[in-house]
Amino acid sequence: MTSTQHVSARKQQRNKLSRRQFLRYGTLSAASAAVSLGFLGCGNALIQKVPGFRPEPPYEFTPTPNRLLDLPEGFTAHAFSRTGEIMDDGLWVPGGHDGMAAYPGPNGKTLLVRNHELTATAKNVGPFGWNNEKLERTARDNLYDAGSGELPCLGGTTTLVYDTRTQTLEKHFLSLIGTIRNCAGGLTPWNTWITCEETMQKAEETYEVDHGYNFEVPVSADIGLAAPIPLKAMGRFNHEAVAVDPKTGIVYQTEDRGDSLIYRFIPDSFNGKTAELAAGGKLQALKIRDMKSVDTRNWKSRMQKVLPWTYNPIPVGETFAVEWVDIENVESPDDDLRIQGAEGKDAARFARGEGIWYGSNQDQGEFYIACTNGGIAYKGQIWKYMPSPYEGTSREAQAPGTLQLFVEPNDRNLMENADNLTVTPWGDLIICEDGPEEEFLVGITPEGHLYKFARNAGNMSELAGATFSPDGTTLFVNIQSHGITLAITGPWHEIRQRPLA
Repeated sequence: MTSTQHVSARKQQRNKLSRRQFLRYGTLSAASAAVSLGFLGCGNALIQKVPGFRPEPPYEFTPTPNRLLDLPEGFTAHAFSRTGEIMDDGLWVPGGHDGMAAYPGPNGKTLLVRNHELTATAKNVGPFGWNNEKLERTARDNLYDAGSGELPCLGGTTTLVYDTRTQTLEKHFLSLIGTIRNCAGGLTPWNTWITCEETMQKAEETYEVDHGYNFEVPVSADIGLAAPIPLKAMGRFNHEAVAVDPKTGIVYQTEDRGDSLIYRFIPDSFNGKTAELAAGGKLQALKIRDMKSVDTRNWKSRMQKVLPWTYNPIPVGETFAVEWVDIENVESPDDDLRIQGAEGKDAARFARGEGIWYGSNQDQGEFYIACTNGGIAYKGQIWKYMPSPYEGTSREAQAPGTLQLFVEPNDRNLMENADNLTVTPWGDLIICEDGPEEEFLVGITPEGHLYKFARNAGNMSELAGATFSPDGTTLFVNIQSHGITLAITGPWHEIRQRPLA
């Protein structure tokens, strides 16, 4: 995921057209290259029928009054906590809204913890005002990196208290500060949020400490800042997102690099409910068993274009047994963990690992992983990892975990550059797009069928942080630029109750 403070010229040009018309899509199989579409404002356009596929609701968009999102008929979006608003701690809502998760709060309320992908130079959208004039409100010890008193790092998290019954924001405040490019992260079963730095910035010039770590943020409705303690044993790399297996406490991590690895962190201390991540643990990388340094990206190299018989892409649906290899020197002063894993330990390479989320299917845990520009067309892949029943133990080799390429559409009309994702209460995935064109929320059924659920109608910014409220009534999502959080409500039962294909 990259910052979208300045959208590309290509997006700006396309946005002129987007203000006058918007797409409406039918649900299609991931294997189909066709898309059903029509244009509003261009006469009575018909929805093209795709033989062999049943349109599943929702499949038509209705413009919302605020034109921030186009949604299916019956759904609405409430916007709140915009960049620049004054929060309950007296600070500004920071910009760069990104990864997010929802937790049960007091009296039936929902607590949201939200990342902000900001750098030290983003003063105009930081929490302390245009020139950091409110910096004195925060004790220096509460900043992970105060920037030598000149350029404090402005990435971090905010916490929000939201009432889904009245659709109102009751409180929001800064909950971590002093980090850089807090892109995504993940929720834990013990009610904390792990926020991830997508950077390898070293301590130099105004930066006082190294960056590239995870930080744990307690989830609370009380105003206050978390202690900025880097979880160094989890590895120093270009972090993106994490997901935790509640049965084992193992944390699975993605890395936003073109040749990234999938990591897992086995904590030294886990009592069956809570892991003490700061107490240390073992960092490992995923390897496909009996195969060396597998390239899962399905890209064609120049040589493979000349010698096409040398190109053997991984097919959708194929399942592989995996093993996990130990990673040493995890603080990685030379930014080489992925090199160590792939070249020295035969770990598998992935194409920009980003979103990861834990779900369960009939008591079987599973993880869904987005690789943003994987696939033959570089448009993204979704992988599914099924842990071993002996995950992380000496018996793991008896029944290894498995990895499956779940979706690879290779068509931007179906899915373009998957980023953050979440698992819905009824088992579908919701994918946040971060591509060069229009941005959608894309749904994927357990059978691998794709449908467009929502479209960013306000600008060409990426969507991020999709997460459902604990009561299942509300889907929260962020528009990263210019920094807005949305609460989406509507007839979710129509999606839950649709017939299977």
